[in-house]
Amino acid sequence: MDQPLIMSTNKQRLTITVDSHLVNAVHLAVEAGFADSVDSWINEAIERKVDDERKLTHLASAIADFEAEHGEITAEEIAAQR
Repeated sequence: MDQPLIMSTNKQRLTITVDSHLVNAVHLAVEAGFADSVDSWINEAIERKVDDERKLTHLASAIADFEAEHGEITAEEIAAQR
């Protein structure tokens, strides 16, 4: 079972280049009180991305296991489930 991400006090400096509209959005989010700082907002965004990727990897694995046992999931089956 996967371990949850744990906030660490062990920080590293990272220099990145970000599109200006995203930088503006982060500053607006901090000003609006959605985050304590730009650093905390970025940390939370990265954590969500890491968690999303982990979930997608598990989902892809589950689908592959299902299809290995039951055959490929068809477009018709997907449409019926919607």
